[in-house]
Amino acid sequence: MGTRSLIGKVNPDNTYTYIYCHWDGKPYAVGTKLVENYFTNEKVDQLLELGDLSSLGEKIGEKQDFNKFETQVRGWCLAYGRDRGEDDREAKTIPLDKLVDVDHWQEYIYIWENNEWKCFTPSMDELVIPINQVEK
Repeated sequence: MGTRSLIGKVNPDNTYTYIYCHWDGKPYAVGTKLVENYFTNEKVDQLLELGDLSSLGEKIGEKQDFNKFETQVRGWCLAYGRDRGEDDREAKTIPLDKLVDVDHWQEYIYIWENNEWKCFTPSMDELVIPINQVEK
């Protein structure tokens, strides 16, 4: 069973651009990968351009066969659009104050803002863990 999460960034116009990630959404999994591998605005933008994910990898990677586990490259993102050919899997942008209304049954919401990652519960009332930058 997946631990669902949203991964996104706050934009200058106070909107939130995000993608959905199905697997390993807990702070020790997705949170760690975000901090260790997606720690610049450019890298975050590249990740969001990939669209919704089945799983977050340490690298964006390249197109691979979604249905052939044995040929997938370990450590690459597995994306619904790029790798499985699904439509309507692009990043979405909403007003930041509407984030609590998004329902992908997510258990964690990751927000890139001011060059750092933060992790919240879906209600946005509670900061789960302040994910600080790690040594790069």
